[in-house]
Amino acid sequence: MADDPSKRGPQDRTRINVNEPHEVRYWTQTLGVTEAQLRSAVAAAGVEVKEVRVYLGKP
Repeated sequence: MADDPSKRGPQDRTRINVNEPHEVRYWTQTLGVTEAQLRSAVAAAGVEVKEVRVYLGKP
């Protein structure tokens, strides 16, 4: 099932999909990072939110 772009948050809150603009907006705001920082963190740590948080040093 595809993500519903009318929803503000991600479909799966345990993963970050940087290919969906609404998820990029949600996660950059939630984590307090830029889009570039988010994309870099996902590239380095993977798509799991807990791993991205550890990589970014965000609890």
